[in-house]
Amino acid sequence: MGVHNTIKSREELEQLFSNGMYVATPLFAARICETPEGRGPGGRVAFVAGKKLGNAVLRNRSKRVMREMARRNAFPMPGYDVVFIARRGTATASVDELDASCQRLCKRISKERIHGRA
Repeated sequence: MGVHNTIKSREELEQLFSNGMYVATPLFAARICETPEGRGPGGRVAFVAGKKLGNAVLRNRSKRVMREMARRNAFPMPGYDVVFIARRGTATASVDELDASCQRLCKRISKERIHGRA
């Protein structure tokens, strides 16, 4: 995952939070939105862990395991911007558990797109 594949600006994150489709699993949540037309076909990704999760060590571990999960599951997805939001169980979950949650999330996203909700 390179520098060009990550969402950095606050404005873009706020736009994703307000306009993106919300999908949740027990270990993390995600906001997904199609990439703007002028930016090209490549997707981007961001990882968020709020202070409710705990101290900086837990928040950083949560983001680290979500980044590994994203790498293993071929994120960023072409044509989509995705923000992964950590939940309480994220920091203590194994990467295999996160992979299974991510695969369930991808299935739910594809169902939503098929039914025209994306």
